[in-house]
Amino acid sequence: MIATSTADLDQIRSDYKSLRNSLSGSAQAYLEPGKPVAIGTAPGRLDVMGGIADYSGATVLEATIGARTTVMVQPREDGLIRVLTVGPEAGPLDGATFELPTATFWRDDTPSDHGTLVAPEDLRNTIGKEHRWASYVVGVWYILISEGIAPSLPGANVIVHGTVPLGAGVASSAALEVATMRAVTTAFGIDLDGFRIAALCQLVEHRVAGAPCGIMDQVTCTLGQSGRLLALRCQPHDILGHVQLPAGATVLGLDSGVKHAVGGERYPRVRTAAFMGREMLIRGINGIQIDVPADHLCNIDPEEFRTVRQHLPVSITGGDFLDRYGSHRDLATHIDRNTRYRVRGATEHAVTEQSRVVRFRDALGDAMSTKERIREAALIRAGRQMFGSHRSYSRNCGLGAPETDMIVNLARNEGPENGLYGAKITGGGSGGTVAILAEANAGGVLSPRANLAVSRVRDAFGRSTGRPPRIIDGTSQGAMLLPAIIEVW
Repeated sequence: MIATSTADLDQIRSDYKSLRNSLSGSAQAYLEPGKPVAIGTAPGRLDVMGGIADYSGATVLEATIGARTTVMVQPREDGLIRVLTVGPEAGPLDGATFELPTATFWRDDTPSDHGTLVAPEDLRNTIGKEHRWASYVVGVWYILISEGIAPSLPGANVIVHGTVPLGAGVASSAALEVATMRAVTTAFGIDLDGFRIAALCQLVEHRVAGAPCGIMDQVTCTLGQSGRLLALRCQPHDILGHVQLPAGATVLGLDSGVKHAVGGERYPRVRTAAFMGREMLIRGINGIQIDVPADHLCNIDPEEFRTVRQHLPVSITGGDFLDRYGSHRDLATHIDRNTRYRVRGATEHAVTEQSRVVRFRDALGDAMSTKERIREAALIRAGRQMFGSHRSYSRNCGLGAPETDMIVNLARNEGPENGLYGAKITGGGSGGTVAILAEANAGGVLSPRANLAVSRVRDAFGRSTGRPPRIIDGTSQGAMLLPAIIEVW
């Protein structure tokens, strides 16, 4: 159990009251007066280093952001789950509703300790593409039951209020899953630790939403600490510590405005290619094999990989791979026989990103020096690792986008002399947000020269695209570092 302070409890109650007062009359009427409501809240995250290498076992460095998703769950006795989504980031979903009887989870429409659950893909089809957003909510019920944590669960009235930007690559889906899981387990008296909650939320995304994500988003939204980078070794989820940013440095995001989706085509294709590459290295290509320690590509020594890199095909069709190797042993993705997969680049990124993460973290440690010259040189080294990661995302994985490339290049052109040390695309790539390592004053506020540089980057991007990138900043505690509360509506 994670201890929380009285100040945390007072703050979350104050936030709840402010949120309640901000809701429209129709939204307030969605919950029944005089009955208890459980509240869960989780932040979005900014992927500073590591990104998609999480599914290859890499260490990732993740920051929480100030924007959060809050979910209110009020149990009801008729087995109906009713969901309403509202908030400044809901966009076209503001005011959207969805209803699903819990009986839908069961083949015989009768919830029972001995009943048979429908397959997750059948539940996904029942929810439908139009209401895919609701799968992140009702999927929590399904996963808690299917994993044997609860034999069955009542229905509930649910209000989702989000300030985490949607489609910006800052884990809006994970924030929704984690906040919902926190509220549901609180409402129904289910005691789970943070790692278990994160793992269950990943299952919601894999099985019900159908998105083959790694686990870094869920762990960060659950256990991230305000003002620090969560160092997570994804084998499967070992927290190596919470890394303090050096004095004089901060991270922020610039949202390109290009919508990113883990459930789209490009991210799953790259993940599939990486697992295909792993299988080829283990089972042999042209008689060449290398050891893949613990089955994780990130554990391969980069120098050893360079000796076999040329033996990996640049690309291969799914059919050719299946005919030769049979399976890539990744339960989260499916190989399409007619799709061509860029195996060499996806595998190389998974191997080399781990080294960049290690060098980045070491550089942050050196930047703790009180000597200005040493600190500045270390931050420049850290920034180089971010630029290298971004280049690999684009060249090796094909997960870049012209808009994010533009932001990174503009930041690179400003350079350390203007307080910008490094930049990279975040999360699953293909648009979304660019993370920037920048100079800061005390308290993590951008220094005057860095602030001017960020303004110039935004202005130049805006002149080219017609939309200045939104700044994503702030920091906040993960869901399990705040108290679970139940209030009377």
